[in-house]
Amino acid sequence: MTSTSAETRPFRPAEIGTLVVMAWSGEAPDGDMPYLLAYTLGDGVNGPEGSSAAVADLLASLGLPVGDQVVDGAANPGLPVTLLVEAGQAVVTLPQLNAQCPTPPEWLAAVGERGYAYLVFATRPWPQAEPGKPVEPEALAAFAGDSETLGSAAHVLLPARSLRR
Repeated sequence: MTSTSAETRPFRPAEIGTLVVMAWSGEAPDGDMPYLLAYTLGDGVNGPEGSSAAVADLLASLGLPVGDQVVDGAANPGLPVTLLVEAGQAVVTLPQLNAQCPTPPEWLAAVGERGYAYLVFATRPWPQAEPGKPVEPEALAAFAGDSETLGSAAHVLLPARSLRR
């Protein structure tokens, strides 16, 4: 007789591989929206499928559903995901993990006006978008706007904090 353990596996960053965060702003019905896209390159120890599964496990452990539900971080003060905006950088912090990225001026203006950013945390790897290399707007739109990416991602409105507040 075999049994299945209901225990949660410990988090291992090596299973996710390289985690990248990218900032951009886009038009929304009520003005510019500051977006953040978090994704793995799929280079975890268990390959792209393992990286995808590790991100999905991480999101589940944080209480972040994947799909079309948007979690409002302002309404969930205990949310274990935070956003710090400082010195032209966005830093997304999770338990045992953080990632930062430079932000364009229009993103900073939009997050300053709204007080939050819309995080899309993709479970789908994007190995073509390497850190430090420019991403063409068309490639970003194709990946971030793809129904497979959006349907398998967590969506979070993250309040923006700064060291000055």
